[in-house]
Amino acid sequence: MSDQLETIEDYYRRLRKNQMKMFDSDDFETGKSHFNVSMRKYCSFKSPYNRRDYYKVSFILGNGTFQYGSHELYIDRPALFFPSPNIPYSWECDGDLQEGYFCLFNQEFFNENSEFNLFKKTSLFKEWSKPIIFLTDEQTQLATLYFQQMYKLNNSAYPFRCGSIKSHLASLMHLALEIRVDDINPNELPANIRLYRLFDELLNKQFPLDSPAYPLGLKTASDFAEHLNVHVNHLNSSVKSVTQLTTTQIIKERVFEESKNLLKYTNWDIAEIGYTLGFDQPSHFNNFFKKHAEVSPLKFKNAY
Repeated sequence: MSDQLETIEDYYRRLRKNQMKMFDSDDFETGKSHFNVSMRKYCSFKSPYNRRDYYKVSFILGNGTFQYGSHELYIDRPALFFPSPNIPYSWECDGDLQEGYFCLFNQEFFNENSEFNLFKKTSLFKEWSKPIIFLTDEQTQLATLYFQQMYKLNNSAYPFRCGSIKSHLASLMHLALEIRVDDINPNELPANIRLYRLFDELLNKQFPLDSPAYPLGLKTASDFAEHLNVHVNHLNSSVKSVTQLTTTQIIKERVFEESKNLLKYTNWDIAEIGYTLGFDQPSHFNNFFKKHAEVSPLKFKNAY
């Protein structure tokens, strides 16, 4: 797997470097919730083969080739593309006629909004899932409607446009899940992917955390291995083979994302948040948060 990671800031720089104005607004503030949507256009160059630190959903009308991980996927009919940010991919147009839309959003946008909690527990954006969903004529009409509305709202002055955009994006995700709800038989998946999928589902079922009275139950790789009745080395090996990340890295990243939500949206004090997330001492939580966010939990909370 590629070690290159394209950040959302890199993405905007790349568009400007290639003198492409694909967005009506390319303002971006690091660390803030961010969403944008654009119409698809023909590109004469192949996009970089990288992992991303942001989510992207493409509605593709036009032919072309995705290089997705170790697979080459040719698109010759209407399709939705839901890539995992951890899998490197690139796109190359085959023909000048390229239509449709794409939207991108960062981790903050996806994690901060309760509308999307359900989708974190599904196959969407997962390393083991199929990223391409081909559409019928009726499904193509629905996808067109959802993207048209998001595009219109994103460029409007409607004061409640953010909530409406989230609703339309959620409808698009529901459409994808309805189409492929039975497209992967868990029993037919390789053993390492089945185990990773069980770990991923178990991890995300713990969130969001509702009260300091119910702290995080499974906190370490060993906790998850014991719950799944496998040796921790087997779990680590399976997770690493699918994601190229360690079990501990994935747990810490999910805990970090939840810590930001708790700091922003609850009135719990820092010690309560740390305890609920499984930290024995407030200082341990402070050090953990500062390492990931480069600011203290208190400073982060006061900013909101």
